[in-house]
Amino acid sequence: MSLKPRIEAAIAGAIRLGQAGSAPPRLASALDYAVSPGGARIRPTICLSVALACGDDRPGVADAAASAIELIHCASLVHDDMPCFDNADIRRGKPAVHRAYGEPLALLTGDSLIIMAFEVLARAAVVDPARAIDLIRILGESSGMPGGICAGQGWESETQIDLRAYHRAKTGALFTAATRMGAAAAGEEPDAWTELGARIGEAFQVADDLRDALYDEATLGKPAHQDEINGRPNAVSELGVRGAIRRLEDILSGAIASIPSCPGEAMLCDMVRKTAERLTPVLPAHHTA
Repeated sequence: MSLKPRIEAAIAGAIRLGQAGSAPPRLASALDYAVSPGGARIRPTICLSVALACGDDRPGVADAAASAIELIHCASLVHDDMPCFDNADIRRGKPAVHRAYGEPLALLTGDSLIIMAFEVLARAAVVDPARAIDLIRILGESSGMPGGICAGQGWESETQIDLRAYHRAKTGALFTAATRMGAAAAGEEPDAWTELGARIGEAFQVADDLRDALYDEATLGKPAHQDEINGRPNAVSELGVRGAIRRLEDILSGAIASIPSCPGEAMLCDMVRKTAERLTPVLPAHHTA
């Protein structure tokens, strides 16, 4: 069963609430622009997959968790692209929000999406207050300081970077949130699902390093070779291309082994395998490194 309709419906519902009433029209438009089209929606897919594997007895709560993660992720992309950070003109094959709407509205768009994510979870408290509180806490930890995506962005302003802490916060935090929130939304203990999210997040970071090194802007839908241009530490510079691919394969094997026992264990194993296929870059024919 495809989870995409559930994810898109939940995100669209949140955006509509943000555009209601006397909302300023351009900012309202920018909210939709920032989340559409949505790419692979990998984080909410992981969240819902875990919820389903654990029984999914509160689908409305799981949908809120999945949409909240994606809203935070989209907010981080809007802010990352701004001139004060990556100064990227293209995102998902179209002008970045600050290029389409200007820097002030881009800043407000990212801020609004962050606030919207927590509002979505607060609304889920009507269905199950205890689970909603857990979800708010997990997403807050994964978004802010000291170990969330804000911390990940903050490491880029340090003169010395703790590479593991940087990757764990910048990329891994929302993947860990995805597995933990999926479990919490279904009433399960989230801590047992931390390792799976951390391993998927680490795999995603290595895959992103590989794509940045191997592909061009047209293929990526965003600026290429940013790690090299900005002098960022990355798996390719550390391990080489083929070494990074081997590292990616090892991480994903470990992710499958870390899946806790649950009714949907086989389905989750299949989800991780499909994620691996999607993440692993195809080497250009001329590449020999």
